[in-house]
Amino acid sequence: MTTPTVPGPAVPADAPKDHGRAGRNLPAAVGSAVVLLAAIAASLLVWKTAFMLIVAAAVVVAVWELHRGMAARDIDLPEQPLMVGGVVMVVVAYFWGAPALVTATAVAALVIMLWLLRRGVEGYVKNATASVFTLIYIPFLGSFVALMLAEGGATGFDRFDEGVRGVIAFILVTIASDIGGYAAGVLFGKHPMAPVISPKKSWEGFVGSALSCVGAGVALVVWLLEGDWWVGVILGLIAVVMATLGDLCESVIKRDLGIKDMSQVIPGHGGLMDRLDSLLATIAPIWLLLHYLVF
Repeated sequence: MTTPTVPGPAVPADAPKDHGRAGRNLPAAVGSAVVLLAAIAASLLVWKTAFMLIVAAAVVVAVWELHRGMAARDIDLPEQPLMVGGVVMVVVAYFWGAPALVTATAVAALVIMLWLLRRGVEGYVKNATASVFTLIYIPFLGSFVALMLAEGGATGFDRFDEGVRGVIAFILVTIASDIGGYAAGVLFGKHPMAPVISPKKSWEGFVGSALSCVGAGVALVVWLLEGDWWVGVILGLIAVVMATLGDLCESVIKRDLGIKDMSQVIPGHGGLMDRLDSLLATIAPIWLLLHYLVF
């Protein structure tokens, strides 16, 4: 006698695939990461100034994503001045340094507030506040990558100067945080760090991030940057704390806006901001550390 089969609940055809504890399409995520890292490596090692094109493009895409996300809460960011101002800030930081970046940021903020006057009174404070927040969160923090790259001079023809090595160290130590936390979280994660904000982030994952960051930090500072090992320990600790906070902050933003991902421009990862959150949070303190203790 054949046992009748009880049908399960219907699954919509367009429902997202369940990737288990991994939480993402791992082959797509790895493939996307390899392509992005290859483009970054090629620009840094062939003509480092070309890397500024990647940074500027990332700023433009990230502004578009945040505009798209905030629209869900009826916040209308002025895309054009934010994108143009963001690119100008990156260029200014690379060629003329931190004081020029501060000035460019102040001018961009004023221009954006004046731009919004054209829309009238309704929603002005809301949109202006969100615009200045976006200006600081994306292009201002992103411009510290330009400051890092300019440590070896902004001529762009030295293929492996201090700036190039600093950017490589910054990217790799931040990636180490992501990989260490991901592996430890998937294998051992049991105690949620912030269940309301990010249910899959665990304290076990944080410990994995810390161990991989400190290890990577020491190795990068000693062998790549030719600095003291204890600076590498500080680098790793800064990276794991700031990367975790950056990830949590972006998760809060998405939950407040009621969206899962900023977009789907990177297969296996979601939006560009879903990858930049940790990088944006770590770059400023890492630049400060390396600027005064290594370079």
